[in-house]
Amino acid sequence: MRVLLIEDDPTLCNAIEAGLGRAGLGVDAVGAAEPGDAALRCTAYDLLILDIGLPGMNGLALLRALRQRGQRIPVLMLTARDTLDDRVAGLNQGADDYLVKPFLMPELVARCQALIRRSRAAASTTLDFGPLHLDPGLRDAVIGGERLELTGREWDLLVHLIMAAPHVVSKQKLTDSLSAWNREITANAIEIYASRVRSKLGERGVTLRTVRGLGYRLECTAPAAHAG
Repeated sequence: MRVLLIEDDPTLCNAIEAGLGRAGLGVDAVGAAEPGDAALRCTAYDLLILDIGLPGMNGLALLRALRQRGQRIPVLMLTARDTLDDRVAGLNQGADDYLVKPFLMPELVARCQALIRRSRAAASTTLDFGPLHLDPGLRDAVIGGERLELTGREWDLLVHLIMAAPHVVSKQKLTDSLSAWNREITANAIEIYASRVRSKLGERGVTLRTVRGLGYRLECTAPAAHAG
């Protein structure tokens, strides 16, 4: 996880870098909004820690610019000004959290980790193919409104197939992918998992097809919806 820190106080900046580093977060730090803005345009960060009182462009102006151009990176505002108006101004511009100086490092670390987790959860999307829906966050598979009970290997197989659908995934690729965490996976085992998944899908609009000599693919067999 990578964090951009924009803070013009060198002592505080160094302390934050060290504290977040101990928590396993990588930190890029700059002392003004302009170089921070440049970094945000070319690097995908997981979190922005942004001081309000910066030289030149202040933090609120940078935050406003970020949101106006559609960047949804989570933002934690830092400020020495503990007034309701300041907090409201930051939140109204699109800040996700607010921390007033001085603060304790464990609180900053906890808030950063919570914002990153929340952002990643919100960004997670379902994988859909016809009436089949997979939710990677919940590790949940549903077809035609019915939940599929899948083993771990069956789930992994189905994820690979739905991400490639409707194209064929070779048996070798599936073997290599599933063997990343279990070296004993074989081509014969892939055939067994594919057969089980095919059986669990049943006749509910999606089938797992064996393409002889090539591999497997998902095919949508549900009738297409017609406009009324």
